[in-house]
Amino acid sequence: MSAMTFQEMTPVSFLERAARVFAQRPAVVDGDLQYSYGEFWQRAQRLAGVLAEHGVQPGDRVAVLCPNTHVLLEAHYGVPLAGAVLVAVNTRLSASEIGYILDHSGVTVAIVDAEYRPVLSDALRAGTGRPTVILAGDCGPGQDAGYELLLADAQPHRVPVTDERSLLSLNYTSGTTGQPKGVMYHHRGAYLQAVAMAYHATLDTSSRYLWTLPMFHTNGWCFPWAVTASGGVHHCLRRVDSGEIWRAIRDEGISHFCAAPTVLAMLADHPAAHRPPYPVKVFTGGAPPWPALLERMETFGIDVHHLYGLTETFGPAVVCEWQPEWDGSTVQKRARLTARQGIANVISEPVRVVDASGADVPADAATLGEIVLRGNNIMLGYYRDEQATAEASIGGWFHTGDLGIMHPDGYVELRDRIKDIVISGGENITSVEVEKALAEHPEVLEAAVVGAPHPTWGEVPIAYVTLRSQDAADEAELIDFVRTRIARFKAPRRIIFGVLPKTSTGKIQKAMLRERAIDLTFG
Repeated sequence: MSAMTFQEMTPVSFLERAARVFAQRPAVVDGDLQYSYGEFWQRAQRLAGVLAEHGVQPGDRVAVLCPNTHVLLEAHYGVPLAGAVLVAVNTRLSASEIGYILDHSGVTVAIVDAEYRPVLSDALRAGTGRPTVILAGDCGPGQDAGYELLLADAQPHRVPVTDERSLLSLNYTSGTTGQPKGVMYHHRGAYLQAVAMAYHATLDTSSRYLWTLPMFHTNGWCFPWAVTASGGVHHCLRRVDSGEIWRAIRDEGISHFCAAPTVLAMLADHPAAHRPPYPVKVFTGGAPPWPALLERMETFGIDVHHLYGLTETFGPAVVCEWQPEWDGSTVQKRARLTARQGIANVISEPVRVVDASGADVPADAATLGEIVLRGNNIMLGYYRDEQATAEASIGGWFHTGDLGIMHPDGYVELRDRIKDIVISGGENITSVEVEKALAEHPEVLEAAVVGAPHPTWGEVPIAYVTLRSQDAADEAELIDFVRTRIARFKAPRRIIFGVLPKTSTGKIQKAMLRERAIDLTFG
């Protein structure tokens, strides 16, 4: 194929372009540190040089154990510039889990923030690998951070991408059903997914993106590359803090950020919550946002957009695209419409909902089936796990394990994970439907529904609920409330109040709740 008509796609090219056309424009704000796109490009190339000096060869894996700082952002460019594979490690995992990831991926160099140096040391003792460690961040008085000095002394370096479907990064799943699996991303998929995110988020040079979503989670839904492609500003945030998010919106002109529904719930209840004088777009996913939460965010003038995807799909493969015909709807109807997962993003193949035989279910907003996806933003497979790769890909489609319905307008709506369906007396009860009913109660902050074993019905739905204030509602009141909204047999048999356990990305850990429910008794 002629070089004139074909160029290998890689998301690194977005930074090279930005350095040419936005050289003096601000690129990164990380506390007191600020630098332009021209400087960003130089730092990324120098990081590639540092890795080369430490023996990193094309195809080698480089781990980064850092919060959402400029170091992890730079690694999204510097590691692939060295021809290496980025392994952004979840900072909230245990030492043994991190040790497993380092060993399984075969990491040769690990860049670690000083705060997580003790965790990395424990992880290395738990594992068998011995990667070279580069320390970054504030190491204390009189101590050398290492990273910045190495960067200052390094020569710019770049390994060209000769195959756009070669390995760009490894993103490890949460491992809730066993050891975490390494999801393989390719350059082409990350490039196209970044274009899709920039398009759907309407990012441009005036955008200021706040890093609330962990970059270690599916490479931050490919926003490290999308924001750069648009010439926007990356505002780094070391840890999620509701007050700090509202301050950044007020003082720094933040225009975009991503967050799980649980984070939005915390923002809505924070004393600093206010209505910004300019539009703020928020993208939420990881779990279906309940309509009551979307209504609440709208009162603050926050424009919430619902996205759906998995680690295996480079993040959001499905978006709830707003239709102008919905503008005149009531707040309640708009919330119900935007709570749906939606349609395939601009670079994806159309989303399907299929029955057990693989045939499309009717688009009747009622028939349940499995959501299946395919396209350029689907993983290469699971690293060193051919069996799991084969099980996830059937008939050329990625099987998500999520159950949904197809609406007549072509929008898909998630109803449950296959494993989260509660089968009570032969009736299927979707936990999401019950959770939405609970969330309509004004005193419910968040809720999770799972099945508990029952001697007569096999299993029954029970709910774990966090209230806005202690003793604001009791069990009987909430059960009666749900029964007025959905079929009585779907209402939870028990309600347990307290704080819900969550993953590092804000997802409620239903597996843990199911374990707790095993010992419940019913009179």
